[in-house]
Amino acid sequence: MTESSATVPVTLRVGGMTCATCSTRVERVLNAQSGVLKAEVNLVHERASVLITPGTSVDALREAIEDAGFDASLVRAAPARVIAAEDDTAFAAQAKRDGWLAVASAALSLPLIAPMLLMAFGVHAHLDVTLELLLASFVQFWLGARFYRAGFASLRGGLGSMDTLVALGTSAAYFYSVYLLFSRGTAVAGQLYFEASASIITLVRVGKWIEARTKRSTTVALRHLLALQPERATVRRQGRDIEVPVEEICAGEWVVVRPGERVAVDGLVSEGDSDLDESLITGESLPLVKGKGDTVTGGTLNGNGLLVIQATKVGQDSTLSRIIDLVYGAQKGKAQIQRLVDKVSAIFVPSVLVIAAITFVAWWLFGHNTEAALLAAVSVLVIACPCALGLATPTAIVAGTGAAARAGIVVRDIDALERAARVDTVIFDKTGTLTEGHPQVVAVHSVSGSDNDLVRDCAAVQQGSLHPLAKAALAAATQRAITLPAVAHFENMTGRGVRGTVAGQTVVVGSVEWLRELAIDIGSLGAVVEGFEARGLTSVIVAKAGTASGVIGFADPIRASSARAVTALKQQHRRTLLLSGDSDRIAREVGRSLGIDESVGRLLPEDKQSRVQALQAAGHVVAMVGDGLNDAPALAAADIGIAVAGGTDVAQQTARVILMRPEPILVAGLFDIAALTVRKIRQNLFWAFIYNCVGLPLAAFGRLSPVVAGLAMALSSISVVTSSLWLRNWRPRLDRVPSASKT
Repeated sequence: MTESSATVPVTLRVGGMTCATCSTRVERVLNAQSGVLKAEVNLVHERASVLITPGTSVDALREAIEDAGFDASLVRAAPARVIAAEDDTAFAAQAKRDGWLAVASAALSLPLIAPMLLMAFGVHAHLDVTLELLLASFVQFWLGARFYRAGFASLRGGLGSMDTLVALGTSAAYFYSVYLLFSRGTAVAGQLYFEASASIITLVRVGKWIEARTKRSTTVALRHLLALQPERATVRRQGRDIEVPVEEICAGEWVVVRPGERVAVDGLVSEGDSDLDESLITGESLPLVKGKGDTVTGGTLNGNGLLVIQATKVGQDSTLSRIIDLVYGAQKGKAQIQRLVDKVSAIFVPSVLVIAAITFVAWWLFGHNTEAALLAAVSVLVIACPCALGLATPTAIVAGTGAAARAGIVVRDIDALERAARVDTVIFDKTGTLTEGHPQVVAVHSVSGSDNDLVRDCAAVQQGSLHPLAKAALAAATQRAITLPAVAHFENMTGRGVRGTVAGQTVVVGSVEWLRELAIDIGSLGAVVEGFEARGLTSVIVAKAGTASGVIGFADPIRASSARAVTALKQQHRRTLLLSGDSDRIAREVGRSLGIDESVGRLLPEDKQSRVQALQAAGHVVAMVGDGLNDAPALAAADIGIAVAGGTDVAQQTARVILMRPEPILVAGLFDIAALTVRKIRQNLFWAFIYNCVGLPLAAFGRLSPVVAGLAMALSSISVVTSSLWLRNWRPRLDRVPSASKT
């Protein structure tokens, strides 16, 4: 849902929805309101996401939903972790209420059903008809009251629902039995259909209880994330260690993490060393050793050491909070295929009502008595529940995105998951994506002055840069104990290099092409650059006062999983490309060593974007994987932008998928879970449609009794939700993929 300064996003909690037609009706009601630009309703999360114009009355929206027969309340502005926790509490309470109501309904219905069950053993016994009426009335109008309220409210709104079908079906059986009782008296003992109406309500109640429990199970990944945030933490203030609520910790404060405790905030280790379990945040199975200067993430579990951490990101800015925001936001979304299901559901209930009427008339016209015609019509009404259709897509999405998040793959929106299943071309950036992103200075060639002078000039001008090569140059200066002068007039020419004024002289650090554009004579250094690149080194030329003074070569190790990632993608029949701002020779060498299909170097950010757009114009579905500022245009242009953790904030904000640990192998994992989720959605929808295609004719031709129809209807919804839960078991198995070649 697109937001702008002229729109206001509002979220409403909608209670009482039972099937896809309910969510469709709420959407229709909201979209018909003045000031509403767009409304989407999620059945699983019971949320209405509404985009309105400034000044639109939220109370009017709430009242419109209530007039349609549902409960509505405004979801207050709060972090997703707070809202998700409240949702989970509400879902648990609802499941508990549904459980008690199911038990009460079963207890009252059992005496009505028992005589029918005993007949199978040759025992003929009947309840007193007055007692039958009393028990059936309690079930019909107390435990079944919700079906009347919601069912007739939906009819009033011009769109039927599951509740409409249940209310009409059970009412037909109940009131026909009442008619027989008052017209024939006690002689009708054993011939009434109170057990049919009561058992249908009971089965639906039990089905809804199981459905509520299983729906809540689909959000288990989100609940695990919520559980990672400790409520309190120890902070060192004025020399004393005091325990405070996590919400009160400020950036810059010192947080003490004892052995076995969870880290409360993102930060840097200032004292101590320990091993941290990050598995529930990043999916990394092995604990990572952390020492002074290392970054730590809130929510991770400390091992045996005592750590003192300086908080850098707290509250909503923390990594854990952002993950919860993204996962929760994606699970609230609506897939494209769900919109088609909503359209089908909108005409489904009216169609069933017509079929039920035709069934009754046909049976009566073909010489059957009223009772037989009524039972067939009731069976049609009861079995044709659209619940399974409504739950098929959202439950699979919630389970699939949750499984991906546990593996360290955070999907920002549902469309990204659907598109990921269709990707046929994967483009990789090199530095920081396929390589470690921590290059080191390994070769220095100076033509004027000493090597240390060359390193000093290179590092000094790059003090204002965040590029990995700049960090490597600064690290080399530190190792050589070189004191760096200040830089002034710093300029960063993305994809080309940097320049600035150092000690009163202009220093330029960049590519051969850029220096030639600046009309700086590089002399014989071109051959030196070629020699470095033949060794697989990334090279930059340093020029001072308009004269080239030397070349510095950097080596950036290839990530351990890069080759396996490329192999896995080939096994999935996806084409791979490497687009790099580095030299063409280095790009081709890295690509060759990894088995990448095509590698191109010397590309500016706009060149990468153009390559993406050209592939799309040729009919390809493109995924772009990158981590840097220069990857942002291509990430935005791609069908799926995939940002690698540890990269720039701009890259992560632009991308639609974030890998929580910098492992290219997770890219193949994304496509795997995306394909499984889409396959599960289609499978669920297939069985939901088949169920109705088979069940409706059987009911119409009298092959299903109302009780059996009610059982089948309840089982259809449960089976769809249970099927989606299978996705929770997914784990990336790509660590067993063999490498394409040695790197």
